[in-house]
Amino acid sequence: MPSAPPPTLSVTTEEFAAEALLPYADPRHPLVWMRGGDGLVGLGEAVRLTFRGPDRFGRARAAWTELVARAEIADDVRVPGTGLVAFGTLAFADGSDRTSTVVVPRLIVGRRGGTGWLTRISLDGQEGPAPELHPVPAADYRIRFSPGRLTPEGYVAAVREGLRRIEDGALGKVVVARDMVGSVPEGSDLRTALVRLAAGYPECWTFAVDGLLGASPETLVRARGRRLGARVLAGSTARGLDPASDAARANALLVSAKDLDEHDFAVVSVLSALAPYAGELSASPAPFPLMLPNVWHLASDVTGVLAPSVGTLQVVEALHPTAAVAGFPTADALELIAELEPFDRGRYAGPVGWVDAAGDGEWAVALRCAQVDQDGTVTAYAGAGVVGGSDAERELVETTLKLKPVMDAFR
Repeated sequence: MPSAPPPTLSVTTEEFAAEALLPYADPRHPLVWMRGGDGLVGLGEAVRLTFRGPDRFGRARAAWTELVARAEIADDVRVPGTGLVAFGTLAFADGSDRTSTVVVPRLIVGRRGGTGWLTRISLDGQEGPAPELHPVPAADYRIRFSPGRLTPEGYVAAVREGLRRIEDGALGKVVVARDMVGSVPEGSDLRTALVRLAAGYPECWTFAVDGLLGASPETLVRARGRRLGARVLAGSTARGLDPASDAARANALLVSAKDLDEHDFAVVSVLSALAPYAGELSASPAPFPLMLPNVWHLASDVTGVLAPSVGTLQVVEALHPTAAVAGFPTADALELIAELEPFDRGRYAGPVGWVDAAGDGEWAVALRCAQVDQDGTVTAYAGAGVVGGSDAERELVETTLKLKPVMDAFR
């Protein structure tokens, strides 16, 4: 029996003054993408598409292409993020039980560079909701996190096993993650956590898509017109306690052979993945230290020009998973991750972001994040890259630093 055709969407975008975005978000089911106060907030659902399995990227891309072809779009603003837009979050692993989701809202409130807009998306002629302000309350919950499926002791053992495989020549790098679990009371306003993340980490992408909330410093791909950009992070250390020790830690990171090797793996993997889809590719001549409130990262920026007919979703599929979140070689690293981690990563370390009708968009790697399920369970994740010369105890400390932003947001 043939499947039903996708719905016809009528999309209109007009200027709209929005001093702040989060007050427009749904308190219990926020749909958010923002950085530095600019971004997008979605309300309601015109279309929800879900996918599982190794072909999830291709099916998502095909479904989105079909939706766009049937949409009638009137856009009077014409800046990135206007017109027809979908939010998406995709599972890390091919065999994940967690669905990959693409959501087209009924209403989008956006702001970029001083320009604000409102996009209404009607479904088969049915109008969506009107924009309403819902003030974000002060913290109405404080939750306690406990080790999940992988305890700190178990994590150290897993890293040591990964290091043994590397020293035996089985692979060059593997990223090992661990989980922490808590719960929020029924009916909690999840925007409270987003306010804390956005205020504490304004240089990161603050996001909420289908219960996945976080603040990621790593841009998987950002496409505008034919120009693309990515930011690669790999290698990190804690911030110092005072200006002198802080500078010393940043300088030590820049000359750390272990961290530089880890970073090189990540940059090479991104450039190799992009090569079939983009030209004029270039990366930072050397990694630079990226300062976050609680950690230094080694970072490199990658730029290029997309080939004709290549869109953001195609690049997202090509890049995932990068060596920064999986390892190298990719297939060997993924196999070892499945062996060492006693849990399903879900959407952690997968792509999260948005795409528009032209194929442009912004996507991050879902890091510094937690999945909030309908029963209130909150699962936070963090990982560390293991290469030759890694120390298991140090990698445990690194995951603790990476868990701090999202855990602090909920308590």
